[in-house]
Amino acid sequence: MKLLPLKIKKTLLLSILCLGLAFIPTQSQAAVPVAILEIIKKGITKVIVAVDLKIQREQNKVLWMQNAQKVLENTLSKLKLQEIANWTEKQRDLYQNYFNELQTIKSAISGYQRIREISKKQARIVSEYQKVWAIIQQDKHFTPNEIEYMAKVYSGILATSVQNLDQMALLIKSFTLQMSEGERLELINSTADRVDQNYLDLVSFNQGNGLLSCQRASSSDELIQIQTLYGINP
Repeated sequence: MKLLPLKIKKTLLLSILCLGLAFIPTQSQAAVPVAILEIIKKGITKVIVAVDLKIQREQNKVLWMQNAQKVLENTLSKLKLQEIANWTEKQRDLYQNYFNELQTIKSAISGYQRIREISKKQARIVSEYQKVWAIIQQDKHFTPNEIEYMAKVYSGILATSVQNLDQMALLIKSFTLQMSEGERLELINSTADRVDQNYLDLVSFNQGNGLLSCQRASSSDELIQIQTLYGINP
């Protein structure tokens, strides 16, 4: 399946956006509920703080175990080869359990760091929304009805972000549940995909609004200004 050229995709996006705007009922200018933003901001902060604490605790465990490993290795280096050869099965199992535990901790740290990255992208969604929404409200190329429609779309995008925060809370809880590494990794990847799609939806809608404003520019200077505001490449 061939991908559409960028210009064609932009034209289709503008057409869809204009079609949607044509059927909007006349209403006063709306603002996206502030409550949704506050929920997302608090949720992101809560997740990042929780993850940072867990990462710190796991890193402390790694540090302790690495120090213990040095002591163990120093002890082994002082033993004679014959003594090493005469280790009991229990001692070998104990040493293997040590490495298994260390691997588990390192895997947990990696998982927490991935959750932190996902949370940061959620924060970018809020930041990108706030930046473009402020521009749209000052953009004289849009009617109050059009801004009303945009507000509804943005509300839907942010509502999805709230759902994604619930998913991340479940991710953090998964480390305390009887869940295999494979299952946990699948959960992390699916959450990351959802957040990525949420971010792409926001960026796409921002770009569509910016392109629509560009179409209504009355001069080349104004066009350049709009492109700069919305971050659109000429």
